[in-house]
Amino acid sequence: MTDGDRPAHGDSKREARATVSIVNLEGLHARPCHAIVSTALQFPCTLRARAGRHEVNGKSILELMTLNAGTGTKLKFHAVGEDADVLVNALVDLVSGGFGETLAD
Repeated sequence: MTDGDRPAHGDSKREARATVSIVNLEGLHARPCHAIVSTALQFPCTLRARAGRHEVNGKSILELMTLNAGTGTKLKFHAVGEDADVLVNALVDLVSGGFGETLAD
């Protein structure tokens, strides 16, 4: 994550943003995309995900896979709605933890 842009847990904002680097060796392939979507679908807010200049619906596995985000790519999340901050924090933890996969050196 960069620029101290991680929202504080319990913050009452209805909008949250964060940037986090992909650290797993295989990047954003099907399993990590599924993990992002599975997490996001637990929340009523909307989610957008961006890698470079390409932005997609963060609740769509197919759209996430089009980001072609490899190791070291910075993912930007933007959630709007109820529990947006909780969702973004959960996604930052998921990505920064490498989706439970082998991490890059």
